[in-house]
Amino acid sequence: MISINNLCVDFSAHPLFSDVSIVINKNDKIALVGKNGAGKSTLLKILAGLQEPTSGMVSIPNGLTIGYLPQQMEVSDDTTLLEETKKAFNKLSELKQKLESYNLELCERTDYESEEYSSLIDKIEDLNNRITMDGGDNMDAEIERTLTGLGFKRTDFNRSTSEFSGGWRMRIELAKILLQHPDVLLLDEPTNHLDIESIQWLERFMQKKAKAVVLVSHDRAFLDNVTSRTIEISCGKAYDYKVNYSRFVELRQERVEQQRRAYENQQKQIAEIKDFIERFRYQATKAIQVQSRIKQLEKIVPIEVDEVDNSRLRLKFPPAERSGDYPVISENLSKSYDELEVLSGVDFTLKRGEKVAFVGKNGEGKSTFVKCIMNQIPYEGSLKIGHNVKIGYFAQNQAQLLDGSLTVFDTIDRVATGDIRTKIRDILGAFMFGGEDVDKKVSVLSGGEKTRLAMIKLLLEPVNLLILDEPTNHLDMRTKDILKNAIKEFDGTVIVVSHDRNFLDGLVDKTYEFSNGKVRENIGGIYEFLKSKEKETLETVVSPTSYSSVNPADTSVSNSKKNSYAEQKEISKKRSRLEKEVKKAEKEIEDYENRMKEVESKLSRGEATTEILEEYNHIKLLLDETMTRWEISQIELESL
Repeated sequence: MISINNLCVDFSAHPLFSDVSIVINKNDKIALVGKNGAGKSTLLKILAGLQEPTSGMVSIPNGLTIGYLPQQMEVSDDTTLLEETKKAFNKLSELKQKLESYNLELCERTDYESEEYSSLIDKIEDLNNRITMDGGDNMDAEIERTLTGLGFKRTDFNRSTSEFSGGWRMRIELAKILLQHPDVLLLDEPTNHLDIESIQWLERFMQKKAKAVVLVSHDRAFLDNVTSRTIEISCGKAYDYKVNYSRFVELRQERVEQQRRAYENQQKQIAEIKDFIERFRYQATKAIQVQSRIKQLEKIVPIEVDEVDNSRLRLKFPPAERSGDYPVISENLSKSYDELEVLSGVDFTLKRGEKVAFVGKNGEGKSTFVKCIMNQIPYEGSLKIGHNVKIGYFAQNQAQLLDGSLTVFDTIDRVATGDIRTKIRDILGAFMFGGEDVDKKVSVLSGGEKTRLAMIKLLLEPVNLLILDEPTNHLDMRTKDILKNAIKEFDGTVIVVSHDRNFLDGLVDKTYEFSNGKVRENIGGIYEFLKSKEKETLETVVSPTSYSSVNPADTSVSNSKKNSYAEQKEISKKRSRLEKEVKKAEKEIEDYENRMKEVESKLSRGEATTEILEEYNHIKLLLDETMTRWEISQIELESL
């Protein structure tokens, strides 16, 4: 579908990558990986037609549609959410206007036997087919499914887009791209601004509806669930693996080991040649052999070993004094912004040594509760910090607190103590500050670089309560592994606010869900929590205490709030009916998708007869109707 041949890109006379050749096939799901600065985003821009390579060729077939989501974008629209999202169907609207003009022309004509009349009918039929295949008959339902899947509420649909934060604006752009159903999706860090539920929805969309995908992401679970091919940009070259990310990591390690052995053998060979030249350089009887060795040395192509893997670098928090048994106790805490109630009656007790995760949709109060703990905002209720608690806090805006006049190295040197001072450059390298980067002033660093530097600074301070708010947003996978291992070995107490499932897996032993102003405790890791969300029992759904408090000891609930037996029975019946409807719809969707693949296979072989096109349109209509039915049943089921 897309062919990349001998692609080279230079920046300031330095090659970023060279002689890269890749073929992107129909329905490929590709993870594009490599260290920061390797050229992943640059390659996506070239594929999107936004940047020209230094040399080489990118061949894109005529008519191929590409959807591109960059990491950062400037948006200046001021319409409602619904109106802005409908712009994804602008081409469809143009087709409908053209169809309407053709129909008006048809009504006015009387030359029924002419070739022009017959040609006009063919144009109308062709436009009808294109509108149906592009989802024109089900536009509103598809918009609603996509926006709610990405975390928007129906009450948001008529809000002005200017009211949404940068992260939510990125979701709007992502929704528009997905609704266009392009032949190739180019996504640069699409999960950075998504919560866990939205990420899971996007995974299902990619698996079932997306065509070809080229994806840059540091979310390992997302990559494993979506992609089946991994292309690594490393040392200016592209390595292509027909496997998902986790399997790629294993194969890559084997490749690096082979490179290292080859490099060591080559260095040994070079040393032997140089030694021969030095020993016999001035002996006339050996002149021919010396010249031969010099030529041999000149012909040797140096073997490059991929960048050093710092994942085994062990960071350890400096020891801190023991805190009290309960570092944080919250009782009946509430927080509102004007009429918007973010937190309501939250009871929360954190025990010393616990490692817990705060999860939930964006805007549900996770960061707000953390700010209450840090006493950065006023609140109602009681919140006590335990005896001798020393808090290490990493906020999403932590980078703004760094001293811009210091260098990267000096920033860390001022907080490092003991033996760790001898490893400052290794630590900086592990967090992607290599070579001359360590001598840069903090004031000239990018936002992501400042965030990483603030994380290192926190890691070297003696604390016994660690609070991390979205710590992985600007870290690559190896750096996240280093941070995760450091936190696992940390003997203090930890609160992590994160949407990164792989990072939380094996790190936390308790999960607190923030939803509708309440906080709910879930014993177990992140995947146990996600599993319980899919299979909640009737008791947890109707229990009046399930969202009122995270303190299991608090069972003071008035009888007036309890559901009667008859109400519980009615909810159970309704839930059972909805579950059956969801399962039935899922089976029908699977059948329709299989039939669609059969018809698409015929179309790809050139068998585009009227009957096959009609069958395609009919199946697509049934599929969209069933998807809508499934969505409605699923929403009703969740609302219980």
